[in-house]
Amino acid sequence: MLFSKLEKKIAFRYMAAKKRGFGSVVSWVSLIGIMLGVATLIVVMSVMGGFHETLLSRIIGMNGHVVVYHQAGTISDYDFLMDKMRQNTVVSKYTTSIVPIAEGQIMASAKGNNSGAMIRGIRMPDLIAKTATGTRIYGKSLDKVKDGELVIGSVLSRNLRVSKDDKVSLISAGAGTATPFGTMPRIMAYPVVSSFFVGMHEYDSGYIFMPLETAQKYLNIENSVTHIDLFLTDAEQSGVVVDALKALLPDGFIVRDWRDLNRGFVGALQVETSVMFLILLLIVIVAAFNIISSLVMLVKDKNKDIAVLRTFGVSRKSMMKIFILSGTSIGLIGAILGTVLGVIMAVYIEQIRHFFQFLTGRDLFPAELYSLSELPSKLVPSTVISIAVIAIALSFLATLYPAWKAANTDPVETLRNE
Repeated sequence: MLFSKLEKKIAFRYMAAKKRGFGSVVSWVSLIGIMLGVATLIVVMSVMGGFHETLLSRIIGMNGHVVVYHQAGTISDYDFLMDKMRQNTVVSKYTTSIVPIAEGQIMASAKGNNSGAMIRGIRMPDLIAKTATGTRIYGKSLDKVKDGELVIGSVLSRNLRVSKDDKVSLISAGAGTATPFGTMPRIMAYPVVSSFFVGMHEYDSGYIFMPLETAQKYLNIENSVTHIDLFLTDAEQSGVVVDALKALLPDGFIVRDWRDLNRGFVGALQVETSVMFLILLLIVIVAAFNIISSLVMLVKDKNKDIAVLRTFGVSRKSMMKIFILSGTSIGLIGAILGTVLGVIMAVYIEQIRHFFQFLTGRDLFPAELYSLSELPSKLVPSTVISIAVIAIALSFLATLYPAWKAANTDPVETLRNE
């Protein structure tokens, strides 16, 4: 048995002492500090994990895990190229779909309102597959969208003040016609038949989808695409697919995966997560130092009791275990309460956000700033357990010096001074 009955009895009696034990202000501060530190760490790590998963899934979901470009700017023989990719054993093993895309930047104009946007030509079956989960479609069903019709982001449609069947003029300098007086921008109007809501502000406010043939005609790249997207079964295997494609494709092709395309974002998110963890861990460390203070005062207050126990034959090892149990119990209780509180807050974080927005009357999570319409949260059991274990371990380490000090109390010297 780790702790004897006598050690537990004395330890819990010391904890119950109001002057220096569990009932003291310092001990309560330690417990509350550990509880809040653990809860805050769980909530922040859950939100950061939710950010990471949601943003990456939506970014990757729209752009593909691996993207193939050509130095010339367009790919003309894309159907032949896609068949060649499917026949490759490595590519076919990890790839779920290969999608040709015709994309370009334009200015969208309607009813006197203008907004920069990105048009993306795509085959409608591919768009249906990409928007099957997590995307809301308003208006005409995607399988009924015809050549010359637009599917526009919900925020963009609101900014342009257009609804179903309204026409939007697309203005592109890149697809313009060269004249003796310079390049004349291409201006064409198309009806809006549907709108989409991805939940990511960048796409909802800046993207317009259209059938691939429509985009090819508008961008003046008929029978060509600007790039090819590959969607994988596992995003972590993108490096293997990139290597296989580089060996497969002839010179002139550029192959990049989602890490390359979002290197700044992915790196910043990883650094931010690590820094936030270290900063919030300081709350638990400060609480652990409070445990040291509490136990040192307890040892000093119980100096005579320790001496008497030592004279009755209680070993130094048992004395250490008594004070280790007293201090670690504070950390254990704080970690358990903090874990429960943190899990509840992480699960209901969106409702909590709405509550505080109602109290303050302010938008605490603007979609324009964070690119998401809802505050994401992802509870990872291993992370929750790790945070709780770290808090208990720090509490245990904090007890070692006071416990050692109590174990090395000289009973003869102490009782002589009394």
